[in-house]
Amino acid sequence: MKLDDFSNLDPSNIGNWPVPVKIVMILVLCVAALGAGYYFDTQEQIARLEVKQKKEAELKEEFKTKQWKAATLPKLKEQLAEIEKSLSELQRRLPSKAEVAGLIQDISQAAIASGLKSELFQPDTEKSDKGVYVKLPIKLRLSGDYHSFGRFISDVAAMPRIVTQHNVTIKPDKAGSDRLMMDVTAQIYRYLEDDPNDKDKNAKTPPPNAPPKK
Repeated sequence: MKLDDFSNLDPSNIGNWPVPVKIVMILVLCVAALGAGYYFDTQEQIARLEVKQKKEAELKEEFKTKQWKAATLPKLKEQLAEIEKSLSELQRRLPSKAEVAGLIQDISQAAIASGLKSELFQPDTEKSDKGVYVKLPIKLRLSGDYHSFGRFISDVAAMPRIVTQHNVTIKPDKAGSDRLMMDVTAQIYRYLEDDPNDKDKNAKTPPPNAPPKK
């Protein structure tokens, strides 16, 4: 096949073109058709395919996540039930508003039963903590000996209601005296009740039959 074969072609008489020229022209037309098909159709299909493949990967990940959640759901429900049970038990250990006065009385009686003399018994202002429960700190100043202090601390810690003890300091009562003075803050926690009248978070709760402050 020579270049002269292409220069002397008659477009109106394609049937008489040399066979090699026909083959080349057919190949050119096929390549042109393929290129046009790719540009006008296949390219868009590939773009759509990539979008579908990306969506498929996202759906697979979503399926794996949901499958994991479904597999762990019974365990999560069991853990939730345990948490709710523990929360209920802890809530039962918190006194209600009506039971606070009795708990304060129990703390006062624990000091007396331990052989301690109460020099100060001062409930402070109630303080709300994240709207879940209310804290009522009680400042105490007690005089006695180490063993009596130990019994008192132990008795308060063993109460069925939650009472924590903070800022414990012990020092001699008086110069030359065998008695000691202990300052401690006993903190009561009570749960907030679903009562619209339970708004006295900043009101002081006086202790029942508490000795006067000195």
